[in-house]
Amino acid sequence: MVSDSTLHALLGAVVTVVLSFIPFSPVLGGGVAAYLNEADANAGLRVGAISGLLAAIPLVLFGLLAVFFLGFFAFGLHGGSALGIGGLLVVLVGGAVAVAYTVGLSALGGYLGSYLVDGV
Repeated sequence: MVSDSTLHALLGAVVTVVLSFIPFSPVLGGGVAAYLNEADANAGLRVGAISGLLAAIPLVLFGLLAVFFLGFFAFGLHGGSALGIGGLLVVLVGGAVAVAYTVGLSALGGYLGSYLVDGV
């Protein structure tokens, strides 16, 4: 059985992914997760961070897929191993930055959502 916190984090992740074309959408997703969970500040941070971690999974997978097709079609099969190693390094660093961005802003949104629950 899924706990309420996990379900609310999943809903926040869906909000983040659906609104990913909007800058700082993880703040909205984390806020939704914490608000639905009716969390205090510590629980809001936790639920928001979990929401960001769940939202980062499809975003990173889509990014890896895009880089794969870009590398395959733009550079062809004769790109050389240096390009492959450099591309892998760029993907790993970019993925780490994307996960940190998503989780950090979702935790911030979780804190702000818990602030709204407590009453402004």
